[in-house]
Amino acid sequence: MAILPKFFNETTMQIQRNFYLQQLIDGRQNGLIKIITGIRRCGKSYLLFTLFYQYLKANGIAEDHIIKIALDDIESADLREPLALYRYIKGQMKDAGLYYILLDEVQLVARFEEVLNSLLRIDNADVYVTGSNSRFLSSDIITEFRGRGDEIHLYPLSLSEYCDGTGQRPIDAWKDYYTYGGLPHVLSLETEKKKIDYLANLFESVYLIDILERHRIKNKSEFEELLRIVASGIGAPTNTTKLSNTFKSVKKVNISYNTIDKYLGYMQEAFILEKATRYDIKGKKYIGSLSKYYFTDMGIRNVLLGLRQQEESHIMENVIYNELRRRGCKVDVGMVEQRSIDTSGNWQRKQLEVDFVVNEGSQRYYIQSALALPDEDKRKQEMASLLRINDSFKKIIIVKDDIKPWTDENGILTIGLIDFLMDVKPDY
Repeated sequence: MAILPKFFNETTMQIQRNFYLQQLIDGRQNGLIKIITGIRRCGKSYLLFTLFYQYLKANGIAEDHIIKIALDDIESADLREPLALYRYIKGQMKDAGLYYILLDEVQLVARFEEVLNSLLRIDNADVYVTGSNSRFLSSDIITEFRGRGDEIHLYPLSLSEYCDGTGQRPIDAWKDYYTYGGLPHVLSLETEKKKIDYLANLFESVYLIDILERHRIKNKSEFEELLRIVASGIGAPTNTTKLSNTFKSVKKVNISYNTIDKYLGYMQEAFILEKATRYDIKGKKYIGSLSKYYFTDMGIRNVLLGLRQQEESHIMENVIYNELRRRGCKVDVGMVEQRSIDTSGNWQRKQLEVDFVVNEGSQRYYIQSALALPDEDKRKQEMASLLRINDSFKKIIIVKDDIKPWTDENGILTIGLIDFLMDVKPDY
């Protein structure tokens, strides 16, 4: 594994996104197109054109063997024609040495898929691309290049990266982080008003427009309202029926299940939302009836609600989910069944929830998120579902409190939220 250099610029803040940079490094010369995806303004261009470019130069790659083209620059306007771009790149390759081809905003090139496929056939070309239109941002691009593309999916800043950028202690940064989110530009804005205005404008003029135009959605208000309903219910199991009923009861509007399902799909394709499916742990099967939706960036979620619904317990759950996904884990919502005898002597069944069933390679973790455990009753409540899982995988409770991690007699680890978020690869 290559050593990551430490870059510092006294005049420009540089956040070291080493987790993603390492993925680009590990993907060198693997015969695939490295495709950097992620929600708009999460730092894709910065990762490729600043951090990776600096890495290449620091590791001895000659500048004339790095072909770096920002296709949204006016100077590159002529290269947006596919044949012109291909010929330009070929013209820059003067010898048989390896060339690194870095293309930013590649979707501005007509028929860019043909260009990328042609570059893939050049033995001494290693290709890296980013894009920012709604089609490129969606899962379609990965499907199209399946078997030929290597996706590096970029999330907004983690708490650790946020603190790198601000210089704050994690405990001091936490409230701002969960309020304004982790889009990098937010860190450069000095006042609350500037942060809120930036996020609101970004949602209205970029995220929303992308989706509406791509999918030709005519009822903008209906789509926005659904997104707000989802935003207000993070951490709560839901489905299209529940959401449709909410429209009917609260908004006095009828909206079909199919329309809701399509809208939710569009939000996921644009990386605004992610869906966690319910999983029957004992039965080892997925239950499609209810799912949870989490926002990729909490700042966007909060401005959608006018910063009114700041329930820290639900926000904490969303942040934990994002951190697990950022680390490359597959995350489901777990369910276990509890059978007991009621006061009449009859058997009754009750479904208990496990906040997260986390799969990372061959490893699995079961995680509960709890804002606090003030007494033994609350602890027993949080432990109830974990104690009914009869396997040897690690069971964890994450609490908001600043505590020293400890493991009880049942093998359940309790760890503080900040410790969890700041440790990229915690030793469980």
